[in-house]
Amino acid sequence: MTTPALAGCILAGGLARRMGGGDKPLLTLGSETMLARVIARLRPQVGSLVLNANGEAGRFADFGLPVAPDPVEGFAGPLAGVLAGLRWAQVHAPQAEGIVSAAGDTPFYPTDLAVRLMAARGEDPHRIVLARADGHMHPVFGYWPVSAADSLETFLREGTTRKVLAFVDMHPNASADFTPPPGAPDPFFNVNTPEDLAAAEELLKAEA
Repeated sequence: MTTPALAGCILAGGLARRMGGGDKPLLTLGSETMLARVIARLRPQVGSLVLNANGEAGRFADFGLPVAPDPVEGFAGPLAGVLAGLRWAQVHAPQAEGIVSAAGDTPFYPTDLAVRLMAARGEDPHRIVLARADGHMHPVFGYWPVSAADSLETFLREGTTRKVLAFVDMHPNASADFTPPPGAPDPFFNVNTPEDLAAAEELLKAEA
């Protein structure tokens, strides 16, 4: 189900230190890049889509997405990517009430992410909603209202921390539960190391 009132933002601005640097989302998983798989899951769920990444945008040209770099300097973490998505939506998707964020290194996240985040949001368009599974928060996956953009920029530029939950706790918020059935894999399994990539290959085979 596409939600036109939402834009999607894929966060691909990490430093990938445990993978030896470079762009983790461009690593191959099966016959495609991880980024291609992440895009394929989020595109049907939102009205428009942007990629948050820093550096030369041309390396993502094959994906056909606009690229929005962090608006604040110094690799400020995932919240900088969220802010990039919010600022992009304000200009390019003015009908969007908010954005849904997803990580570029998490290839198996739920295909109903946006619908379930919006259900947890309820009638309050200003409520931030984060994904939760097995009692663990997954703050890179969430709904972020466009109305929070100015507050987020101030938080990143003037605050003493850049932790996601510290910002979220300053605003109306909720969580959406994505706990998988017993024995099912973690839907938010992300690839941080070469060993994780090998495990992702096995998960992909199991899905086939």
